[in-house]
Amino acid sequence: MIGGLFMYNHKGEVLISRVYRDDIGRNAVDAFRVNVIHARQQVRSPVTNIARTSFFHIRRANIWLAAVTKQNVNGAMVFEFLIRFTQVMQSYFGKINEENIKNNFVLIYELLDEILDFGYPQNCDTGVLKTFITQTGVKSQSKEEQMQITSQVTGQIGWRREGIKYRRNELFLDVLEYVNLLMSPQGQVLSAHVAGRILMKSYLSGMPECKFGINDKIVMESKGTKILDDTSSRTASGKPVVVIDDCQFHQCVKLSKFETEHSISFIPPDGEFELMRYRTTKDISLPFRVIPLVREVGRTRMEVKAVLKSNFKPSLLGQKIEVKIPTPLNTAGVQLLCLKGKAKYKASDNAIVWKIKRMAGMKETQLSAEIDLLETDTKKKWTRPPISMNFEVPFAPSGFKVRYLKVFEPKLNYSDHDVVKWVRYIGRSGLYETRC
Repeated sequence: MIGGLFMYNHKGEVLISRVYRDDIGRNAVDAFRVNVIHARQQVRSPVTNIARTSFFHIRRANIWLAAVTKQNVNGAMVFEFLIRFTQVMQSYFGKINEENIKNNFVLIYELLDEILDFGYPQNCDTGVLKTFITQTGVKSQSKEEQMQITSQVTGQIGWRREGIKYRRNELFLDVLEYVNLLMSPQGQVLSAHVAGRILMKSYLSGMPECKFGINDKIVMESKGTKILDDTSSRTASGKPVVVIDDCQFHQCVKLSKFETEHSISFIPPDGEFELMRYRTTKDISLPFRVIPLVREVGRTRMEVKAVLKSNFKPSLLGQKIEVKIPTPLNTAGVQLLCLKGKAKYKASDNAIVWKIKRMAGMKETQLSAEIDLLETDTKKKWTRPPISMNFEVPFAPSGFKVRYLKVFEPKLNYSDHDVVKWVRYIGRSGLYETRC
């Protein structure tokens, strides 16, 4: 069965070595280091044969675990053993990294004595092993845990230094959202979601604490059922809230206050940073809709009509609008007519590209195209790829709103009213497609 078991770090140094059979020599250690760990090209196969010796290896973080044999063994069973062995080690001392292995090498050798006998796997059940080997492993603290303990003891904030001063205290906040859509030719939404980011630029003196309120309603999972932590679907002012499916925050955000008070409280880093990321799939305002009409006139001609509608307030302007309408591969020529913007046929992309600089809300425009086709012998029908769009609009399609943004600095003599605040909403297209 298994002739030897070796554990290496990322440099190829042996951390754990146990040889079970005489046919495995010390040169096997060097062979794996040279041919796998330090190989010029990345080794994709988990099984490597070198000089009639088979090396079965798995990798956990920067640790290589290799089982060596010269016999014709069951490969699936070797990998099952290696994975079970990593699970046993994790149950004793947590993460598998170089520091933990060095701190627990005596324990690892004891475990190997129990679970491998002359190269044959024995009992790998953690519960049974803990009745024989009762000692607890030495767990090393991660950098995050060490930083957390340090900040608790010293009160130091790692992401911001003290003594920062500005003549003018300013705070810039950008709500940046990417709309992703797949729509059927009949106008039915097949899939839609918004991926949002809140970007901040902080130019504040001292160690200010910021409070940030949004019109959100977080969807949480509890015992297999979805719970909305706000009973009402509207804010106190009567405006509808936005349902956020999941979100993640910068390390400066105090999560305990977010869960209890439902406000985002934080001491911001100096300069530009990303405060929050979120995703929502409900009640999305789709900025644009494309209505396509494709008609084949014989085998050598095709007529395409695309109507573009803007579905936002008339006071707003959409910018950088681009509609990409695919054409067949055997297109010979295209005659175009558009009521707004500019359109041209790009043979390299096999598409008509229609560009509009600006378009107000609740407007409608259209493009007509006559496509001449070359006759081909193939009877394969054109698959009609979807029409894609790019755009930028000055609002959040998810309905995300900043309810308030307050700044508190008790040590310095400036209040919330002394801070100049700028809030901007930007909606952009992600993968925004309409099927033909």
